[in-house]
Amino acid sequence: MIRLALLRHGHTSWNRQGRIQGRTDVPLDSDAVAQLSKLVLPAPWRNAQLCASPLERARETARLISGRAPRTEPALMEMNWGEWEGKRGIDLQTDPASGFRDIEQWGWSYCPPNGESPADLRERLVPWVHALASDTVAVCHIGVMRVLLAHASGWDFDGPAPFQIKRNRLYVLGIEADSWALQPSPLKLEAHSS
Repeated sequence: MIRLALLRHGHTSWNRQGRIQGRTDVPLDSDAVAQLSKLVLPAPWRNAQLCASPLERARETARLISGRAPRTEPALMEMNWGEWEGKRGIDLQTDPASGFRDIEQWGWSYCPPNGESPADLRERLVPWVHALASDTVAVCHIGVMRVLLAHASGWDFDGPAPFQIKRNRLYVLGIEADSWALQPSPLKLEAHSS
């Protein structure tokens, strides 16, 4: 069995403004850099393979918590939110013409205008996961994490998710050739000893 630990990148200015980032390459904000500089991976994960999305916010999060440069993986790129990138979800919700729906009402095939659906992400992520040769930490994005955790837990983007994604926690999946399992409790990043 291979274990895959997923970590969401630190905050950006767009996160704090409620803007949809998608593939827009928004860097970590100064508060996130200061916070992440004080944290490290839990001991069992410090020597695992380290991968990150090509976007700066994920690469920098990986470097800050590990002290090393991650290998970038195109498969870990955030979902393409198409015409909604840069907009605020709260504003899209108040515009009936936008077609915006809460994630719990998507299903696998719902797609933002000129963007990607969860099914599109799953199509690029599952082969990447099955190609892993050793335990791996992947620093990525909430959209990527939702798809991988949904695939492991059987959630179909219909109704409340059986997980809640928080920052500074590793969400660990056990990967077998024919099944995936989500460990029930995420692992918190630890305080830097120095």
